[in-house]
Amino acid sequence: MRRSEVLAEESIVCLQKALNHLREIWELIGIPEDQRLQRTEVVKKHIKDLLDMMIAEEESLKERLIKSISICQKELNTLCNELHVEPFQEEGETTILQLEKDLRTQVELMRKQKRERKQELKLLQEQDQELCEILCMPHYDVDSTSVPSLEELSQFRQHVATLRETKASRREEFVNIKRQIILCMEDLDHTPDTSFERDVVCEDEDAFCLSLENIATLQKLLRQLEMRKSQNEAVCEGLRAQIRELWDRLQIPAEEREAVATLMTGSKAKVRKALQLEVDRLEELKMQNMKKVIEAIRVELAQYWDQCFYSQEQRQAFAPYYAEDYTENLLQLHDAEIVRLRNYYEVHKELFEGVQKWEESWRLFLEFERKASDPSRFTNRGGNLLKEEKQRAKLQKTLPKLEEELKARIEMWEQEHSKAFVVNGQKFMEYVTEQWEMHRLEKERAKQERQLKNKKQTETEMLYGSAPRTPSKRRGLAPSTPGKVRKLNTTTMSNATANSSIRPVFAGTVYRSPVSRLPPSGSKPVLTSTCSGKKTPHSIKHGANKENQELNGSILSEGSVPL
Repeated sequence: MRRSEVLAEESIVCLQKALNHLREIWELIGIPEDQRLQRTEVVKKHIKDLLDMMIAEEESLKERLIKSISICQKELNTLCNELHVEPFQEEGETTILQLEKDLRTQVELMRKQKRERKQELKLLQEQDQELCEILCMPHYDVDSTSVPSLEELSQFRQHVATLRETKASRREEFVNIKRQIILCMEDLDHTPDTSFERDVVCEDEDAFCLSLENIATLQKLLRQLEMRKSQNEAVCEGLRAQIRELWDRLQIPAEEREAVATLMTGSKAKVRKALQLEVDRLEELKMQNMKKVIEAIRVELAQYWDQCFYSQEQRQAFAPYYAEDYTENLLQLHDAEIVRLRNYYEVHKELFEGVQKWEESWRLFLEFERKASDPSRFTNRGGNLLKEEKQRAKLQKTLPKLEEELKARIEMWEQEHSKAFVVNGQKFMEYVTEQWEMHRLEKERAKQERQLKNKKQTETEMLYGSAPRTPSKRRGLAPSTPGKVRKLNTTTMSNATANSSIRPVFAGTVYRSPVSRLPPSGSKPVLTSTCSGKKTPHSIKHGANKENQELNGSILSEGSVPL
């Protein structure tokens, strides 16, 4: 049964009770029956009208609710489609009134979500437009008439965040490049002369378009300015080197050099101009001091010849070095030669330094070899002998390694340049081999000299006798006993041969044996007759030195030391 019918029945029961109660009142009051019937009819009519009105109102309410439910469902379906969400489903059975209420609540919620998404979309579009104008990039493609989904809004937010990061990085790069450009312009005394340069240097940073094209143009401008700055610095350094060279050649005093010391740093246009003026002044002074300058260049040439290991023939090949006519043409020839030699040395600097290192090691090795053959080195104290032996052993190992390294590098260089690398007019390895051969020959010569010396000493000792090689004791170490000395000399004399000579320990006189010796040639001795009555000069001399002979004989017989 419908709700309206139930209400109608309930109303009828209530009205019936009310009529019965009115009849009782009318009866108590004494109202006539006909009047009571009339009044009952009137009351029934009013009640019926009231009921009809109530039923009509309920029916109207029902229709409104049904209509509202239909409208809400339609709108709700539309909103769900726009918001890309699932359609609303009522859980369980409910009344029309509750259903209408739930639908209206859901519609309001959907409307709110739609409004918020549209507002966020509008805000993101405004931010995207601003960032794209600064970065000169196309706008984000999104349909502004429809309601964006949550995924679309998320992607849009991520895109705007990426644009912000791009703007921040490009702005940072722009600020750094702008600062470097300003510094370069200051160093070059350059004034912005194009619209782009003025936009970069003079305009507000926020107004600059941070497009990739502008950033690339900025980088190009910076490279151009840095190149000009580098060229300017190179020119200034060249001028400074030229000034120092002219100072040295002209022997400019230190006081005059300090006067222009401020020009020796920096590379601005005014510094370059001042350096050029100083070079012009020194060049003019150089022309006035031609001989002095040429002689200074010749000193420098000799240094480069030494560093490049030029042979005497190579040095003599530069004939102007020996000319005495100091003219401007001669100066130009010397300048050209010093430039050529300087470049030649710089190109082969590593090889020349390696050769120089070998030369120094070779000289040190020869010095150690000389010391090794010196007997007096054993008297050195303080560990010098051990240190020298260690260094000598180290050099014997490192020299061949250094030679092999230089050989490999020189062979590579000769392959690249298709010419021989010469040191002192000959190939380096030939030069090294020659040095080793000369060292070997020198050692062989020294060895032969020692052998010859030893041979001569042996012959001398065989001819004249040898001196005892036992070193004497140091004074103060033990008391000298004459008996021991006498005994030592007696033993020495008793062991001497007929052709030997005896040299006392504490005297330098050599006492000869009276027995005749063989001549150095090894021929038979010439015998002197002692039986004839004639006195030879030898015998006369012998007689004249009779006392000495007696004295010597006594000494030899007793074995004492002459005082």
